[in-house]
Amino acid sequence: MSNLTFLLNNTLKNIPEFCQSHWLLRIPLAVIFIQQGLMKLPLDIAEAESYGLSYLTWWVVAYGELGSGLGLIVGGLLNIKLLEKLQILGDLITRFSGFTIGCITTGVIWIGEPESLIDIILYDNLHVLLWVGGLFFALRGSKA
Repeated sequence: MSNLTFLLNNTLKNIPEFCQSHWLLRIPLAVIFIQQGLMKLPLDIAEAESYGLSYLTWWVVAYGELGSGLGLIVGGLLNIKLLEKLQILGDLITRFSGFTIGCITTGVIWIGEPESLIDIILYDNLHVLLWVGGLFFALRGSKA
């Protein structure tokens, strides 16, 4: 058993760490939110009303989606070592973008009027994944 543990530990130590892996989550999440924000432009009050939302809420959602997607990209770019003095700003932008993603996704789930939490988890997988992705960046920031 100890030989197997030794072998596994040595193998794991030799696998290089990919410290930029946050981009594998950051880019698709940003693309989805940028795309959703752009699809709402130009803003139309009739479209907002079709979802039972006011024009102001629709405006906040559209620009929130666009801004949070762009914020995830900008926050990640400001985290590079060459921009050491801007890393804290990149972290704040990433956290705020993740929080915004979580809020917007919560609203989308809420508008769907699900019957229970189980219905959300079982049948609304995309929004659950978007919500968890936003929560991840809100909690971890650019230290992901």
